[in-house]
Amino acid sequence: MTKTSDQCAVHPLFYLFIYILLQENSNLIRSFTSQAPIVKFSITFSFLFLLEKMASSIAHFLVLSAIIVVLFSSTQAEVQGSFDDNFSKSCPETHFKTSEDGQIWYLSLDKKAGCGFMTKQKYRFGWFSMKLKLVGGDSAGVVTAYYMCTEDGAGPTRDELDFEFLGNRTGEPYLIQTNVYKNGTGNREMRHVLWFDPTEDFHTYSILWNTHQIVFFVDRVPIRVYKNANYTNNFFPNEKPMYLFSSIWNADDWATRGGLEKTNWKNQPFVSSYKDFSVDGCQWKDPYPSCVSTTTKNWWDQYDSWHLSSDQKLDYAWVQRNLVIYDYCQDAERFPKKPEECWLNPWE
Repeated sequence: MTKTSDQCAVHPLFYLFIYILLQENSNLIRSFTSQAPIVKFSITFSFLFLLEKMASSIAHFLVLSAIIVVLFSSTQAEVQGSFDDNFSKSCPETHFKTSEDGQIWYLSLDKKAGCGFMTKQKYRFGWFSMKLKLVGGDSAGVVTAYYMCTEDGAGPTRDELDFEFLGNRTGEPYLIQTNVYKNGTGNREMRHVLWFDPTEDFHTYSILWNTHQIVFFVDRVPIRVYKNANYTNNFFPNEKPMYLFSSIWNADDWATRGGLEKTNWKNQPFVSSYKDFSVDGCQWKDPYPSCVSTTTKNWWDQYDSWHLSSDQKLDYAWVQRNLVIYDYCQDAERFPKKPEECWLNPWE
């Protein structure tokens, strides 16, 4: 039977969809790959069903399927180049090592020195992610920090977003502390226990930062939401660009049971491992960077990133019920008058 021209025709939306997908840094691709796996599966299935209806031949359908598979398997683009291309380190050479392929970085702490690194580039807003495997065994007194800061050092007017992993005695829960600084003022600590052993394998720790909220993620699960207000305030850092840092250091004056558990130097060196650093953010370029004022051209600065998704809200509720062990907003002894940001609704 001879096919008619209608049977061979391709729906115009097919070409539009292909064009959108192939645009460099397409917002659709960025938004799609930022979703959790279950959400990506749902989107994939829906797209596939719709596009199968659009495609008029098996060949067209296979092309579409291949594109969807590529999208589904995509992950956040990693920063390209070697460690030295992207970071500068601040420690003796003996305290920093890499795997043979250069993809895993090891920072060590002993009684003589710790180790740290920072990005050569600073950013204002975006998605920032790193995989870490923390010090195993008896790590009391040892802190591994992964954080963003406006300057190299604890300056009196710095802005800062912190992940701090607090060492422990063998067999005790590993604690994760987060904190936020604005113009040198912090005291906004939260502490969580983790639902896994972070010393056995790599896990992903990420920060989403835009003008509406800061969200701390562990393996894509939001553990803390820090909202902004719709007026100028003294608690939300959104004006200064930040570098990314990580370090391992001795903090046995406070880190484990308030300083009661001291570092056991018989176990040195203490080693933290890193890999797969990735950034999708606004690079700061003087004197007038593109991110001086916020736009909505990037997925991390669009409406869907101003709030938790439905699935994220379920995860966040579970974290709130089961993993929070300290929240400064609930500490009436330290804060008889609750800080104003504590009244903002993280669910909205």
